[in-house]
Amino acid sequence: MKTIINSLLFLLFFAPVYVFGQTTLTGTVTEQSTSIPLPGVNVVIKGTATGTATDFDGNYEIVVNNGDVIVFSYVGYTPIEINYSGQSTLDVQLAEDAAQLEEIVIIGYGSVKKEDLTGAADLISAEDFNKGPVVSPQQLIQGKVAGVSITSGGGAPGEGQEIIIRGVGSLSLSSSPLIVLDGLPLDGGGVGGTRNPLNLINPNDIESMVVLKDASATAIYGSRAANGVIIISSKKGKGSEFKFNLNSSVTFDKQIDKIDLLSANKFRDLVNSTGDAAAIARLGSSSTDWQDQIYVDAMGTDHSFSALGGAWGVPMRASIGYSDRDGNLDGDNFKRTTASLSLTPRLLDDHLKIELNARGMYIENTFADRGAIGNAVQFDPTQSVFDNNNPLLDKFGGYFAWIDASTGYQFNLAPANPRALLDLTDDTAEVRRFVGNAKFDYKLHFFPDLTATINVGLDKSDSGGRKITSKIIPTADQTFNGSRTTFSQEATNQLFDAYLTYKKTINEVHNITTVAGYSYQSFEFDNFDYDSEKEEQGQDFEFIDKSKSVLLSYFGRLNYDYDGKYLLTATLRADASSKLNPDNQWGYFPSVAVAWNIHKEDFMEDSFINQLKLRVGYGEIGNVNGLGDYNFLTRYTGSQSTANYQFGSAFLQTFRPEPINEDLRWEVGETFNVGLDYSLFDSRISGSVNAYIKDTNDLIAFANIDPFTNFGSKIDKNIGDMRNKGIELAVNVIPVQTNDIEWSISYNVAFNDNEITRLPFEQAVGGISGGVGNNVQTHQEGEAPFSFLVYKQIYDTAGKPIEGAYVDRNGDNVINSEDRYIYKDPYADVIMGLNTNLSYKNWDLAVVTRANIGNYAYNNVASSNAYLTRATQNNILTNLHADFLNTGFVEITEQSLLSDYNIEDASFFKVDNITLGYSLPKDVFKDLNLRFYGSVQNVTTVTDYNGLDPEIVNTADGTSGIDNNFYPRPRTFVFGVNIDF
Repeated sequence: MKTIINSLLFLLFFAPVYVFGQTTLTGTVTEQSTSIPLPGVNVVIKGTATGTATDFDGNYEIVVNNGDVIVFSYVGYTPIEINYSGQSTLDVQLAEDAAQLEEIVIIGYGSVKKEDLTGAADLISAEDFNKGPVVSPQQLIQGKVAGVSITSGGGAPGEGQEIIIRGVGSLSLSSSPLIVLDGLPLDGGGVGGTRNPLNLINPNDIESMVVLKDASATAIYGSRAANGVIIISSKKGKGSEFKFNLNSSVTFDKQIDKIDLLSANKFRDLVNSTGDAAAIARLGSSSTDWQDQIYVDAMGTDHSFSALGGAWGVPMRASIGYSDRDGNLDGDNFKRTTASLSLTPRLLDDHLKIELNARGMYIENTFADRGAIGNAVQFDPTQSVFDNNNPLLDKFGGYFAWIDASTGYQFNLAPANPRALLDLTDDTAEVRRFVGNAKFDYKLHFFPDLTATINVGLDKSDSGGRKITSKIIPTADQTFNGSRTTFSQEATNQLFDAYLTYKKTINEVHNITTVAGYSYQSFEFDNFDYDSEKEEQGQDFEFIDKSKSVLLSYFGRLNYDYDGKYLLTATLRADASSKLNPDNQWGYFPSVAVAWNIHKEDFMEDSFINQLKLRVGYGEIGNVNGLGDYNFLTRYTGSQSTANYQFGSAFLQTFRPEPINEDLRWEVGETFNVGLDYSLFDSRISGSVNAYIKDTNDLIAFANIDPFTNFGSKIDKNIGDMRNKGIELAVNVIPVQTNDIEWSISYNVAFNDNEITRLPFEQAVGGISGGVGNNVQTHQEGEAPFSFLVYKQIYDTAGKPIEGAYVDRNGDNVINSEDRYIYKDPYADVIMGLNTNLSYKNWDLAVVTRANIGNYAYNNVASSNAYLTRATQNNILTNLHADFLNTGFVEITEQSLLSDYNIEDASFFKVDNITLGYSLPKDVFKDLNLRFYGSVQNVTTVTDYNGLDPEIVNTADGTSGIDNNFYPRPRTFVFGVNIDF
């Protein structure tokens, strides 16, 4: 009883003193670098369970006592402990945790600190991405990475992109890199109905992209990584309070160049002076620029909205996006709707990490008929779009056409009216695609050094389209009654990865990380085509194509790090592909790399050198990407209904076997890489140097075979070797860095030499228009792939080409194919990128430029449209390319088409993008950040090339340098706003 009384007396006298010593403390927590309020910061009295969290505006309120230690903590920031000394308000700034912010590079089945990389890899984070109107993810890093060439196939909205890393990697297989999205390798075969398979990704959802270039870095991905790897990491949720972002822009695309043709007046004068009476009578009275008729200025909008934060203890990010872009070819349109969701919960005291990613895409494409591009070059400029005075044209809707009076239909060789092609064809497609994966990392409770990972993924697309051609379109087919072709395609890519990661540090200097695992990936396709015209003609009008391929793999990697200085990486992957005969299915691809991380304190304490890293690596990678399925099996193709075999009174369909090759085996690339990474003057200057040699052996190509030895004359066959070698340099400089001004410059340059080192016989490639079966490129031993094989033109004393005069190189007094020679190739010897970013207070400016040196192009537009007889032949009039005024050529021949006169230096310097932005001061709107920006894309091109654009690529087959029917790239103006709140 006495004890109880004493206790009550103690409370009676001392409790008021204790309460009097308590204070309600308030304040605001902000981010140190930006002064932006931080919501969700934990504010806790150390050693107690008493605490609170900051609200949306970063404000907090907590009851404290003198002498309490207050801990402020937030994910991604360095915690701060403050001894409370009686003040009523306390504002705190948190700095981002340098350890957590250390650049982490995602590699295959894991990640490493950038300074611990042993292979050739480049990390491009969101802050380094190209600004401006970006529809496809590839555009984010165009010109940013040494040795990486990214070229759009043309100026259509959402157009496909060719990505080449360190030169062409194969003759007939794909030279494109593997794309890995959040751990899911995407199929490189493309999706029907879409212009670019990577359009499924909204660029605003991407956090970073890592480019793995040499075999020591890519070997963990095995055969799919023969041409490099691009790893795309999407943005993830963090923190607890939600933050929102709205990005909206309006684009205006303006056509900036046209093919140089004869004007209506010049063409009229030409026909009047050189044509016969019939040709002169065909002249019209109009002056029509057919290129102006098919190209229009185009508008577009892009919008994206994202929410990032955490709910119920689960970090998450959700986004939606919508793009609606018209093309400059009248009628072209691209609409895309995207949605994504990312959840990254951590359970079981952080022993179980879960990453759930899901993204969906719906695209509606309207394809303007690109045949109008070529026809606008040819069509008679003295004719008008419509001719209502000719009754023969009534059934064609009045569109002008070259009509044969004897049939009432168009001449066979006459080009179609370009406007009619655009107006009377309706080509549309829809694509639905889902890409998602679930990744589980479990750090074993009983063995925390070991982490078990399971990653399952699905990439499924469903697309369909139809092309409807009106029955009134001008045509030479007297039975044409309109047409309808349709297609549908389903593609399913399924992934299952399971692997173990062991990570251990011994005696604080020996760091070991090992990975061992299994991977299974299957690809299924189900295609269906229908053609109404074939149905009317009694032919097979339906085409069904189903296929499946499987890649089965085992892989392992060892990373050893001694005290952060001496690094070793060794990998081995075993791949089995169903594309090859079971006897040749397995390929084994090893790699090894070592590095020496030389830190400043290791050699000169006061040196301007902060860090150096020397790297040496070697690896082997296989390749069957782009190879068809079942080539080692006997397959049968049914005959058309018009070629059935008569058996009595019945007509039966026959089946013929397709060519087979049971001996197909892996293409194997062996890469040796030496590199140096450096950081100087307190990291104000940094960069890397790489030198490499890549030998590709057993190249697969579509090759001739001996007669009667197979079911055809050509098969895919391992027939050659190729070597790529080069040097890459990258440098990043920060010349100025103050509180108000920051200026950074990045420059990269790559030198590449590509040579076929073994090929038993040459291969003709690079088909051109203007003749029948002509190829202007070749694969030959000792030469670059896709080199131009041409006749040497002879010129007069004034430098004008002499028609029909070519050098007799072998001296036999006959000009024939034996006189053709190798002259240049379409791939640049040197590619460069120069980018600069300048910020002054609230203003920011970004400029992106690129240059290619040593690439050549074949001007097929000029070569096939610049000779006199073309103007009046075939009972029609056809416009000429203005190059006719330079040559005066009368006839077209095989020699004139294949003359080196048509090969032009296509080196160029481009200003790709200029973006100027302004951010409102933070005190204008307390709860949001507002940035306005304007951008110009495709600003200018400096080149000696006389064609429409010196950067020519055919993304369908990866060949480059043949300029024909090219969709011109517009100049794009953008105004946009970015809001964070």
